[in-house]
Amino acid sequence: MITIRNLHKQYRKLHVLKNINLEFDGAKKCIALIGPNACGKTTLIKCMLNLVTPQTGEVIIFGRNVRRDSEIRRLIGFMPQAANFPGHLSVEDTFRLIRTVRGDQNEADDELYQSFHLDRIATKKMGTLSGGTVQKVSAALAFMFRPQLIILDEPFAGLDPLASAILKEKISKEKDNGKLIFITSHVLSELDNLASHIVFMEEGEVLFYKPVRTLLEDTGEPAITDAVMKILRQTQHE
Repeated sequence: MITIRNLHKQYRKLHVLKNINLEFDGAKKCIALIGPNACGKTTLIKCMLNLVTPQTGEVIIFGRNVRRDSEIRRLIGFMPQAANFPGHLSVEDTFRLIRTVRGDQNEADDELYQSFHLDRIATKKMGTLSGGTVQKVSAALAFMFRPQLIILDEPFAGLDPLASAILKEKISKEKDNGKLIFITSHVLSELDNLASHIVFMEEGEVLFYKPVRTLLEDTGEPAITDAVMKILRQTQHE
């Protein structure tokens, strides 16, 4: 479904991605992209979305090269780490505008819109909303057009515990419905019972990519946080 081949990105002398090669086949997966700050997670996501152009390499999604086929974006739902919506628009105007620009007349997925009770603040201006509420709007928009691939960059940042639980439930539901979902997160505990696979990046390289079940079996640890920490300690001592 997704092939990332020989991907390299640098800004002047800073090598952000170093010859990344990954293959994600099939659906019903929730893949967590994790690693320390500035390891290349967000840049990799932006390359997948064709928001950043790499020096070398390519990203193939559903058999289509993202740099040559802009229509592939219609099959992707994206929640950025920090959404920036026009502050003068109301919540309902924002959803209406994005739907108009998208030109999609199919029935929208409004489950998160309702679960987050965004209808109760529909007339409020985006510029007056708290960071957590903007995150709710961004999450609802990411799922609205029923995309086959969903990319969520730090989706739980700023969300209260109830909102986080609602979003996790939605992610699990869509994964079980056959979607492929990517999540970045600095808080590894958020990924327990959610991620099916882990891609760990460090200094622009993939340290490992494996199913969570295999990761836990290999390390003998009960949770993702413990397993990843054990691998990192072992790596530092090698």
